[in-house]
Amino acid sequence: MTDIATMTTEAEKHVAPQADHAEAGKTLLQRIAQLRAWLFLAALIIIFEIWSRISFGGTFAFSSFNWQSVAIFAVAPLLIAVGQTFVIISGGIDLSTGFIMGLAAVVAAHLTNLAGLYMPLPFAMLFGILGAILAAAVPGVVNGLLISRLKIPPFIGTLGMFGVARGAAFLLAGGTTVPVNNSWFAALGNGRLFGVPYLVIVTAVFVLAMHYVLSQTRFGQHNYAIGANAQAARRAGIDIKAHILKLYVLSAMCAGLGGALYAARFTAGAAQAGEPLLLDSVAAVVIGGASLFGGSGSIIGTVAGALVIAVIQYGLVFIDVEPFWQFIAVGVVIIISVLIDQAQRRFSGGKQDE
Repeated sequence: MTDIATMTTEAEKHVAPQADHAEAGKTLLQRIAQLRAWLFLAALIIIFEIWSRISFGGTFAFSSFNWQSVAIFAVAPLLIAVGQTFVIISGGIDLSTGFIMGLAAVVAAHLTNLAGLYMPLPFAMLFGILGAILAAAVPGVVNGLLISRLKIPPFIGTLGMFGVARGAAFLLAGGTTVPVNNSWFAALGNGRLFGVPYLVIVTAVFVLAMHYVLSQTRFGQHNYAIGANAQAARRAGIDIKAHILKLYVLSAMCAGLGGALYAARFTAGAAQAGEPLLLDSVAAVVIGGASLFGGSGSIIGTVAGALVIAVIQYGLVFIDVEPFWQFIAVGVVIIISVLIDQAQRRFSGGKQDE
């Protein structure tokens, strides 16, 4: 018996370091997965900085103008991505946000012009922005009801609303862009405070508010719970139907704010304003660490993901590379992000499709 006990002890001593090594490797992978957006961003900055110095003898990373441009590039897709983050964490997806943004941009332009006839320009601007956000909430309510009450899959329901919002936006715009005649609105879109664009300031305040909602409130906790295990969340007393309805309204209203700020930046509303931004917004969420299986993600990660895409888009223009390469670059980053997410889930014991 003594010999057996001795052999067992020796075996445990031999296995323990291996277990510790495996656990350390798993922890390292999890940290890489959590920080992948920031690692991508750092790698891109280094690449563009080296390229810029070799090719042009100038700097990319240490230019305030470049970073202001990157931030402006990131505003619209980030606003859509913030709402998309809530939806994807819950296990859903919203494909309608691109044209909801376009619809909101057109509404903002029309309402700002109309209100400018009867009230001071600052109030007309606010009226246009609020009207655009409320108009965007309407398709959000429809999305939420279709998915929560009628059990239509999010992919199908929001794809249908994509078409409806697209048609409504073009009809309301008369098939063209709608110019805005309001100096305050133009100043919001193109003015600066201490060198920082107003668009970036407004977006930063909004993103911080949404970060608080997701990370510090019961609504955010319920969102993670539903995405991780909807059945368990239901048994815990969470009203899943009501929560999903709120999610899609929130997503649409984020797109509505994006549309209003787009109209301010270009002093015109365009139905197609958000068409190319839908995939960028989903990419920002995925690159930022959210899992398409639901249950994980953060607003801070989404910010990093949006910056990755904006740096790719602006950086390629800056170093005079054909902009079509940005699609390849963003696609590669998305694939790597999904592979990292799959590996993380595999090591943490998450379910995997065979």
